[in-house]
Amino acid sequence: MTIEVRGLTRRYGDVVAVDDLSFDVLPGTVTGFLGPNGAGKSTTMRMVLGLDRPTAGSARVNGRAFAELRAPLREVGALLDPGAVHPGRTGRAHLRVAARTNGIPTARVDEVLAQVGLERAARRRIKGYSLGMKQRLGIAGALLGDPGVLLFDEPINGLDLDGVRWIRGLLRSLADEGRTVLVSSHLMSEVQQTADRVVVIGRGRLIADTTTGELMRGLGARVVRVRTPEADALLEALRGHRVARAGVDELHVSESSSAEVGALAHAAGVPLHHLSELEQSLEEAYLALTGDAVEFAGHG
Repeated sequence: MTIEVRGLTRRYGDVVAVDDLSFDVLPGTVTGFLGPNGAGKSTTMRMVLGLDRPTAGSARVNGRAFAELRAPLREVGALLDPGAVHPGRTGRAHLRVAARTNGIPTARVDEVLAQVGLERAARRRIKGYSLGMKQRLGIAGALLGDPGVLLFDEPINGLDLDGVRWIRGLLRSLADEGRTVLVSSHLMSEVQQTADRVVVIGRGRLIADTTTGELMRGLGARVVRVRTPEADALLEALRGHRVARAGVDELHVSESSSAEVGALAHAAGVPLHHLSELEQSLEEAYLALTGDAVEFAGHG
């Protein structure tokens, strides 16, 4: 099952939240959905789930609009807002209501509660849950119908370190089972470890749709870090290369290799105290892509 977004647009008066957006989310992959605050990520997910109506374009799951799915919870699971639950219900009661209204056996409720680690809190009222517990309950709701397509909006928020490691493994295992997984997050380190592909948007428009590795390599990911007590002499030897001074004795050389820099230093008789290749992180690649698309930027 795939998610297909074609020409998707959503306007609120004069504000364009999503602007002619097109991309696919494929089975067997974790796709990271990235963008600054206000980029349109949550609005896009809401339109995929039929919660918001597009001004133009379409969002389909396996070729159909969400409203056309006969058993939606069995085909699509989602976590958008972990706080959108009745606080007076217990966690188990919340899931039982969802199961009954979607024709899902109640035995499945206990299965997903165990899967997300909430067995001991199942009979506690949700108003006493922490944010991390509500996240786990929301994930349990998304998994309830054993769907082939899953959407998670910032699922790591509120989770402790153990929870972060758990959700990382869960997302990976769901994709390895052949499911389609779309997850938005502001934690680039987690996306880098988990996502196979990334869709990056800014101001509602598509900026990039590629694999995680290609995104980093495509922005000149490799930088050679070199330290020497004769930095000025090495600068002269590297004339014609892209070099940035990072300190009194440290240079960063772009679009080159450590072997090339080392050979040039040797030929010039420049001693080196350190030579290594730094690989650009997803966070650096993301910031380079979205710098002009940030709507709410603070100043130091």
